[in-house]
Amino acid sequence: MNLRDSLLSALHDLPGTREFHIHVLVTAPAKNNSLYPYALPRPRLYAQDILVLLSEQANPDAPRILVTAIEAGVYHAPATDTAIFYVSKVDSTGQGISPSPTATLVRALVRWYCDPATRPVSSRHLWVHLFARAQGQYLFPNSADHESKKPLSDVKLCAWWRRVLGTVAADVQAGMGGGADAGKVRMYYVLPGYNEMEAEQALRLPATPPDAAEPRWQYGHPYTQTDIPLPCPPPEGTPNLGHFIPSFDDDPKNRFMDELALTDSVASPRKRARTGSAREAREARESDGPVPPKEKDAPPRPKGELSKVAPDEFWERMSFRQECVAGAVTGFFTVGVSAPQAPAVRPPPLEPQAGQVPRAMNKRVLTTLLTGTEFSTAERARQATEIIESAVRGLCEGLAVPAAKPPSSVGGSLALPRTPPRRSAALPSVDDASPNPFDEPEATLETYRAHIYGVLTVSNAPLPPKVVPGGAAADGAGAGAPKVNVLAVRKKKKRSEPPT
Repeated sequence: MNLRDSLLSALHDLPGTREFHIHVLVTAPAKNNSLYPYALPRPRLYAQDILVLLSEQANPDAPRILVTAIEAGVYHAPATDTAIFYVSKVDSTGQGISPSPTATLVRALVRWYCDPATRPVSSRHLWVHLFARAQGQYLFPNSADHESKKPLSDVKLCAWWRRVLGTVAADVQAGMGGGADAGKVRMYYVLPGYNEMEAEQALRLPATPPDAAEPRWQYGHPYTQTDIPLPCPPPEGTPNLGHFIPSFDDDPKNRFMDELALTDSVASPRKRARTGSAREAREARESDGPVPPKEKDAPPRPKGELSKVAPDEFWERMSFRQECVAGAVTGFFTVGVSAPQAPAVRPPPLEPQAGQVPRAMNKRVLTTLLTGTEFSTAERARQATEIIESAVRGLCEGLAVPAAKPPSSVGGSLALPRTPPRRSAALPSVDDASPNPFDEPEATLETYRAHIYGVLTVSNAPLPPKVVPGGAAADGAGAGAPKVNVLAVRKKKKRSEPPT
């Protein structure tokens, strides 16, 4: 079973009668040295882009409407036998049948990479990273204007991600079994600006029994633990924060790392008085002692304060960053999974696998989605769905797909809210000149039918109607039940007495 079929299988038990249409785009591995730009030496990583698009059809005569989109990335570090799965964005249009398939689809995708039995990356250890920030829209432009979309608030979004990742971790731990030879699952989360008790109260978390068999969340970061290896550990005796904090796109940690790298905490020597003779100045310099010769083979020094700021201090200072104190609750979630044994088969990290597509195709579809469509109304969502699905099939058939243009009804750019740009001028240069020994995969119609596009018809019992206070069903289904009238007790007015 490939990734597409696994995601469709997870949607099979959703309530209601509907038909799902899915498109899964996974790019071939490519060299990527940008995840740890301040690490010395910089690790060699291999990155893949993932884009999952799910549309829904209420009946054969109804139009298809995109309901869920997921953008993610995978980074493989063979030197440490570790991989990173980063969930970049998850969005829904709110125009599908209840319940929404978003949570089910996200759980299935994250579990596919976490579970050692299905993980397509040949690494023993994997870390899941996620930054939760509530917005009206992420991948579907103008979808927040549709009346049926109800974006989660900041607190509810953090609680939603905690439940989703917690369910995945529990399933993966159960699949690996118990005992001394079983795998390990560790979960960490931080709400900047909140201590552990305040975070639990904000998310309204239930009390967890101390002897619970499922993995438990730890409030904090994973950069001081030793149970699961980190993707880019610093060399022995050379502390450098750049080896701990990965730099993902649209992540507020990037700008803070840039500021630390640009800050020179080394105090300049006090300038000597310019009075006196040259002989006195020379004698004064000689009194400071001999200057040690510069070592040619000395390791390069980390930039700025990266060697002086520990991970604990980094996260404490993150609480005062603009992105974390702007009045909205944000959350950083990290889940580590260590398999009980290493993969038996290890193909070359750059070798394309069946069903993978070129990186240019993924970028083309994502650009069309973000800049050439909008989802403010049902009709515009229908047109956008047709544009995106036709673009995916057309690129696989080798047809010329027109460049994305903003819809004329909107009039302007559809740029989504993003973290302010980082100060990239301080980033070290990237040397990635070695060629890829494997050719870029070619997306064909056969790849489209076998790995990219899939359809699933679901015919299950609908959700029971919600019951409003008073016992009546929200949709009128309880009209046949006996009506109960609640009488209000009227207080008897006191007779006022004349003043004496």
